[in-house]
Amino acid sequence: MKLTRKLVLAKAKASDLESVKKLNCWGCNITDISIFSQIPNIKVLTLSVNSISSLAPLAGCLSLCELYLRRNMIPSLSELSHLRPLKHLRVLWLAENPCCGADYGQYRLTVLRCLPHLQKLDNQVVTEDEIALALMEGEEVTTPPGSVQSQLSSNGLPDAETENDPLNYNMEETNKIREELGMKPLSRDKFPSLSSPSTREMKSSMKKVTHTLDAILLLLKDLDEEELHIVHTATQNRLQSYTLDSEINHGMTILHTVAEKQYNLIATKSHFGDKICSVVFKFCMCVCVPEYEGLSLFSS
Repeated sequence: MKLTRKLVLAKAKASDLESVKKLNCWGCNITDISIFSQIPNIKVLTLSVNSISSLAPLAGCLSLCELYLRRNMIPSLSELSHLRPLKHLRVLWLAENPCCGADYGQYRLTVLRCLPHLQKLDNQVVTEDEIALALMEGEEVTTPPGSVQSQLSSNGLPDAETENDPLNYNMEETNKIREELGMKPLSRDKFPSLSSPSTREMKSSMKKVTHTLDAILLLLKDLDEEELHIVHTATQNRLQSYTLDSEINHGMTILHTVAEKQYNLIATKSHFGDKICSVVFKFCMCVCVPEYEGLSLFSS
């Protein structure tokens, strides 16, 4: 069944589609939601218990804050790529869809890596430690092969050469965090393309460093003055003591700069807890000191 303009207006009790802010279409046997390309101001949307398989029509609903999709027919987590532009999305209920798979833990990490702004997933609160872990261990979500977005990228190249490039997506996320912290964005021109055959061997190492950096930048926001001082001192010592390869040195320089900036700006606060500081310090050790490669990140 196709969700029509008439049905939307009747359920929302609205006179036009642009004025629709909340809509509940629970259990309506809906398969086609293309109408949402004409409902840009929707904020709360309930589509649970239907037969929806594509989320592409929701890509333009930039005001969407809550989305309920439980028990539909969404085949793959790649459909979540259509939700990336929705920066106000804080609540997502996706459980009981084919895309969830049997490994709930990995499913959750993958969703949170794709949508790190979520505050609640499947009626469970998202923690900052979980986001940090998702940035490192969650799988990359790419645009579905049959979608319009995947046919050509912004530079005219097939998506396989750009969307699947770890540097392309992670650089974008890192720059968003840097912008929030008042720092200048990084230029992609400074790095060789990871899509080039001559640099394929760099993918895994760059991917690991970038994910670690993303996680550290997120955790830094919650440190108090004393904890930031520890991070600042640790990164300063490592930068002086070790000759790092260009990617890791670049990441550590960013961390040192952000830690120093946070330390200088934040006034002394009550002790937030040793846990976050310990996690950040272990990140630094894992990145910089080979002997710590096997360190368990969240061990006490």
